[in-house]
Amino acid sequence: MRGIIITVGDELLIGQVVNTNASFIAEKLTAAGVEVCRILTVPDNESEIVKAFEEALPNYDLSIVTGGLGPTHDDVTKKAVCRFFGVDLVPSPEVRRTIEEFLLQRRLPWSQAAEEQTLVPSGAVIIPNRRGTAPGELLERDRRHLVVLPGVPHEMEGMMEEFVLPFVKKNSSGQVILNRTLKTTGISESALAERIGPIDQLLARGERLAFLPSASGVRMRITVTKSDRTAAEERIGGIESVIRARVGKYIYGAGEEELEQVVGAILRERGVRIAVAESCTGGLIADKITNVPGSSDYFERGVVAYSNASKIDILHVPSRLINQHGAVSQEVAEAMATGIRSVSGADIGLSTTGIAGPAGGSEEKPVGLVWIGYSDVTRSAAARFHFGRERLIIKQRAAQAALEMVRRSLLKIK
Repeated sequence: MRGIIITVGDELLIGQVVNTNASFIAEKLTAAGVEVCRILTVPDNESEIVKAFEEALPNYDLSIVTGGLGPTHDDVTKKAVCRFFGVDLVPSPEVRRTIEEFLLQRRLPWSQAAEEQTLVPSGAVIIPNRRGTAPGELLERDRRHLVVLPGVPHEMEGMMEEFVLPFVKKNSSGQVILNRTLKTTGISESALAERIGPIDQLLARGERLAFLPSASGVRMRITVTKSDRTAAEERIGGIESVIRARVGKYIYGAGEEELEQVVGAILRERGVRIAVAESCTGGLIADKITNVPGSSDYFERGVVAYSNASKIDILHVPSRLINQHGAVSQEVAEAMATGIRSVSGADIGLSTTGIAGPAGGSEEKPVGLVWIGYSDVTRSAAARFHFGRERLIIKQRAAQAALEMVRRSLLKIK
């Protein structure tokens, strides 16, 4: 089954709202075995929506449109559906009952807007909306299906789960599409590709491998399509094994795992507690660590020692080190890590000091220079990094690199 997703809304086209509906629907359809071939966004314009339908229905088995089902003047999706299928809007007793129950539960009065929502394209199968007043519709032409859903995310998500996905499962050919994502950090996209080697040899049976770089690392998404799940699982597992063998230490997790979750699990398993002293990252490492439920098991404290005085007063960094080497230096990073470990009593001390810019850099110490310090009972060390020139990206990359330093230290990976 080949599909297209059509999202309606001026707010999406001008960048005012992030199109999370499209990503949610695409993820769910792919997991259900639908090959999502296109995602199209159109304005709140009846003619443009009709053009989208004219392109979609002849070429795709399943077209899902979301948005423009409200009762206001700019909600024109139902009108476009009627124009495309050559039908009228008609009142639906089924929809009226659903809306009456919804308003009664929330102690809201009946209104003209509610009356407008009872109108649906003639001949459409109603998709119940248990989280709002705008019903969805299912229409068919030449064995091609159009599903119309509201744009409010939690309403659309409920209708996808309760109606659309069961419908897809019932009408699909049984094809299985599996995706598996491997997450890496500390290595570039080109270096990853070089380590993996000739893609044609790895993907000899039509599989796909996508490289998805970001500020914190590169994700590799493997896609396998088979006639049954067992064959798909075996094939995707085989490809994953080859990639892990070639990429090795740079892979820290899979799927939705974040590095802070991986590090937290290792710390908890080993009964190790960590404390963090941050300068240029401004508390971002502590924020990432404490985003994980149960992080109090292993996170002792976090300190933002931004000024030189705070490094001296709170972390007991010797003033002579700052005077001699500067706050952004190997010596100060090590002293910060050792200091936070000492004052907190934690097993591991972690630190960052750097120049996040855009000003403040020099030829010797340019913007983007970051030293990350690490200290445990056996050793103290610091590593030098350069993370570009964009302030927020520098902070993100530094926080990721610091957590990766902890992971590798715990696992004794060089």
